[in-house]
Amino acid sequence: MGQNPLFEPIHGISLYDYSAANAKIANGVAVDAICSALGVETPVWEEASQGWVQRMQEDSEFIVISEMGTLFGQADQHPKLGQLQPVAGAGNAQNLDRLANDRYFYEELNGARTAAYEAGLDGARWIQDNYGISLGDFQQVAMQWMEEQKDLSSEEITEYVDYMEAKRQEYAKKFAEENGGNIADDVEF
Repeated sequence: MGQNPLFEPIHGISLYDYSAANAKIANGVAVDAICSALGVETPVWEEASQGWVQRMQEDSEFIVISEMGTLFGQADQHPKLGQLQPVAGAGNAQNLDRLANDRYFYEELNGARTAAYEAGLDGARWIQDNYGISLGDFQQVAMQWMEEQKDLSSEEITEYVDYMEAKRQEYAKKFAEENGGNIADDVEF
């Protein structure tokens, strides 16, 4: 990574620092705690953060954002930020563990989240409210499953995609019933 200038740290904040920090922030860790752990002042963090966003925008090959996604999923292994937890606690550990170890549960919640968005609901909020899993935790597990998926056969991938789609349809029906129908049910063509 050190050879590409796009990966050079910004104000001492490496891409790994930035990625892990954003994973932690998405899970409710305060920016002050992030800055303290990294040994920087908040304005330095904010400027570095803006710099990383700018680099991603300028990176036409998407290598920075791709690497960020990988590093985001490794936030708990970061030497300075890995152990940081939000003050209020870390959500529902049992459901989070199940999400990380049961691919079908992950695909079910993925389908439910999509169906919620399609029904005009906040899918991430729905998962948080019903399962205690934050968006950041969900995305971290999603990165884990994406990494593992690289080693799956097309048949296995298709099986998971089909399962997720079946669950999306199941939840779409549930959300429609709860909300008095789908948004476009009264539109005729």
